[in-house]
Amino acid sequence: MDQLKIRPTDHDDLDPLLDLYRHLDAEDTRPTPRQAAESFDRFLRYPGSAIFLGEVDGLPACSCTLVVIPNLTRGGRPYGLIENVVTHARFRQRGYGKAILDAATEAAWREDCYKVMLMTGSKTPATLAFYAGAGFEQSKTGFQKRRLPARKEP
Repeated sequence: MDQLKIRPTDHDDLDPLLDLYRHLDAEDTRPTPRQAAESFDRFLRYPGSAIFLGEVDGLPACSCTLVVIPNLTRGGRPYGLIENVVTHARFRQRGYGKAILDAATEAAWREDCYKVMLMTGSKTPATLAFYAGAGFEQSKTGFQKRRLPARKEP
């Protein structure tokens, strides 16, 4: 594996991050710079939450978002929700996706989360195997209501 450096994002990372998200869904509507900055500022108000960016030689290779959610069960321990998991097409199959998920999970454990969870709309066996290989157990049933259509799988 080339040297992957993982760190939380800041405002200077917004444009490269939005470019990286094109590898998640090339058809997704990109927010304006102002919208992105305002959303990022709101996001930073969630203590313990972070958008992690993995870089190789200064280039964005992968990312995922961790939201730490306060909780009144499990002794008041929070839980983590991971979203927007993406690896740039040119950096896939190198272990970077697992590494970024491990970084988000470790951050959740430092915040005393009792669990981390993620959902995928993918039914592709390779995608499901990737999440299982990263240590995630397919053990719950998810339901959702959507205002935007789900991403199309390749």
